[in-house]
Amino acid sequence: MATLDKKLDRRSFLKVSALAGGGMVLSFSWLAGCKPTEEEMIGLPKEWFELNSYIKIGENGAVTLYSPNPEFGSNVKTSMPMILAEELDTDWKNVFVEQADFFPQRFDRQFTGGSQGIRQGWTPLRTAGATARALLVAAAAQTWNVLASEITTAAGKLEHKASGKKAHYGEMASLAATLEVPEEVPLKEIKSFKIIGTSKRNVDGEKIVTGKPLFAIDHKVEGMKYAALVMPPAFGMRLKSFDKSSVTGMSGIMDVFPISLFKEDYARNFFDTTTFPEVVAIVGNSTWEVMQAKKNLNVEWEKAPESSFTLAGRGGGTSTATIPSGLENTLSHKARMAEYIQKPGNVVRRDGDPEGAFKKAAKVLERTYTAPFLAHNTMEPMNCFADVKGDKAVVYGPTQAPEFIMGTLVQALGIPRENIQINLARMGGGFGRRAYSHHMVEAALISQKIQAPVKLVYTREDDMSAGVYRPTYSATYRAALDENNNLLAFHVKAGGIPETPLHANRFPAGAIDNYLAEAWDIPSNITIGAFRAPRSNFIAGAEQSFLDELAEEMGKDPIEFRLELLKRAETNPVGENNDYDAKRYAGVLELVREKSNWNTPQANVSRGVSAYFCHNSYVAEVVDTVIKDNQPVVESVYAAVDCGIVINPDAARNMGEGAVVDGIGNAFFGELTFDNGAPSKRNFDKYRMIRIGEAPKKIEVHFVENNEDPTGLGEPLFPPVFAAVANSLYKATGKRYYEQPFAPQLEMQNLRM
Repeated sequence: MATLDKKLDRRSFLKVSALAGGGMVLSFSWLAGCKPTEEEMIGLPKEWFELNSYIKIGENGAVTLYSPNPEFGSNVKTSMPMILAEELDTDWKNVFVEQADFFPQRFDRQFTGGSQGIRQGWTPLRTAGATARALLVAAAAQTWNVLASEITTAAGKLEHKASGKKAHYGEMASLAATLEVPEEVPLKEIKSFKIIGTSKRNVDGEKIVTGKPLFAIDHKVEGMKYAALVMPPAFGMRLKSFDKSSVTGMSGIMDVFPISLFKEDYARNFFDTTTFPEVVAIVGNSTWEVMQAKKNLNVEWEKAPESSFTLAGRGGGTSTATIPSGLENTLSHKARMAEYIQKPGNVVRRDGDPEGAFKKAAKVLERTYTAPFLAHNTMEPMNCFADVKGDKAVVYGPTQAPEFIMGTLVQALGIPRENIQINLARMGGGFGRRAYSHHMVEAALISQKIQAPVKLVYTREDDMSAGVYRPTYSATYRAALDENNNLLAFHVKAGGIPETPLHANRFPAGAIDNYLAEAWDIPSNITIGAFRAPRSNFIAGAEQSFLDELAEEMGKDPIEFRLELLKRAETNPVGENNDYDAKRYAGVLELVREKSNWNTPQANVSRGVSAYFCHNSYVAEVVDTVIKDNQPVVESVYAAVDCGIVINPDAARNMGEGAVVDGIGNAFFGELTFDNGAPSKRNFDKYRMIRIGEAPKKIEVHFVENNEDPTGLGEPLFPPVFAAVANSLYKATGKRYYEQPFAPQLEMQNLRM
């Protein structure tokens, strides 16, 4: 039986020992408000007893499980408690789930992003559940005067079969809460799982569809004011002056003032990315009134000079970040990237003698792929509630990364960390955008200035024109072939504005004797940040499109060609830093080949395949495209996924389907361009999104069944879609697609989208 040493993570299991009324009653604000719905099987207990940070049990057997990570649609609020409930060995129908607020002393890594929530929470959550179960067993053993090893648990009940004694967890919760936490706890065998691997409904599902106030934008308190921000109209500009009198006479307007997010001596962290650190705040009695004032405020802007600031390193130390001056344009971006394609890059990996192999090649295949900036476009606008009075602050808003914004709040407000409370709201989408929580600092500074609670709300134009974007990228691939079309060497040179998308140690590195990877980047003042599957969301499409064209050049089936390379990487790998498991990689290709009936496609269906490894998971996808009324239509998508143990299969499939649709939409339509520093698209009238009728009629998501620990899922299905679409479009139209988005090129071919 698996065990885990409790001393590895002891702070996760701190518990309060004070007793009241025969049991343990907690007063933490984040434990308040356990309000079951009408469909809950048991009523609200008279007393709750905490067994550790994640679990409390009522005297009647009701169980509240706390989900530590912020929820933005990835279903962690259901999946994480399922892991707890499994090891606790309780009945899911008797479980209440609550969102834990930010509490780093009691929870580890309250960060939703990087598809790491379940992966990194797997052992701590299992251990929390198992520890609570061990405490309940110990309490029963003490009460019944029997050996703990003789007691069994099931569905929230304890039993000593020899004596016939039974009890539900609630009967032992009071005593269990007083016992010493064991140093070592047994974890269940995977074959014994009853909850993990079964489909459970989203615990917030009913509240979402009935419009219950789960989101920060719904939050209201008495005396609350509303705020809007006025920001520079273009990157490379800054505030010069404003005329407060131009709006102070307008209905409902309370005050207008500038705010600055960062003090000069503050070393920003990686997630302190913000487009404009100095903006003008307008405060009034309603969102409508402050937005009307925003249109009328007389503001003067000026070009910003080159600037720099101190950046704190993740592992300690600091560096200097420089922001160049100037008003940037998409046309000049493309010209500069074209220049860098011709220059030598920074060599990140070299295996064998790639330069020599290219000199000896009978044929060289070379292709360049590009993609534009992309906006996140979360459904719920950026917003935050803040109430800052004196030396205390409460901040309530949608954030993926509360742990990374706390230090920023401390420096901006001048309030001790222990006096700042961050409450976590359900997010109406994130995709990386809400990892950058400057909106929380902005709201807090406004509240501090007016000494009243305030809600800050961005417009769609605010977020799209002063956003944190996916960078624009370019990658050039070259392959050297001999006279018999054997692959001799492989070369990738990838860069972007302002970062490179290169992952030098990923496939096909390790599968080719002569391999060269080079990187480059071009500085910019346009703000970029994590976008669903950062960097992978571009490089996967470029790499997998090139591999398809290379397979065709070599006269090989696209899947067979990839499997040949992976077999080499498995049996005789090149280099020592390959960051993928070639056997698991091949496994998803074999599974998608089977599930899609790759070798026997339907008539008039054009198929494209793609596979990629990122966020510790493996995904292969087949896209079927048909031409209807002179229009390419993505009709079906088949996905094979190896992400280890799947916690909640229905939710996992839903997340995979969402990633596929998101990827198809961005592949066809996603694009943000710039003219003199200003985004050319500020709302959905110009920024094209995929529509319901354009989504595939069928998406099948199949999971490899194994006993590997869970890995990422929210992001890994997104990157392969781009190439699978491009490769299927080639089969359908006879044209290769090297530049995203694809729709404008289809229109040039007289194919409508």
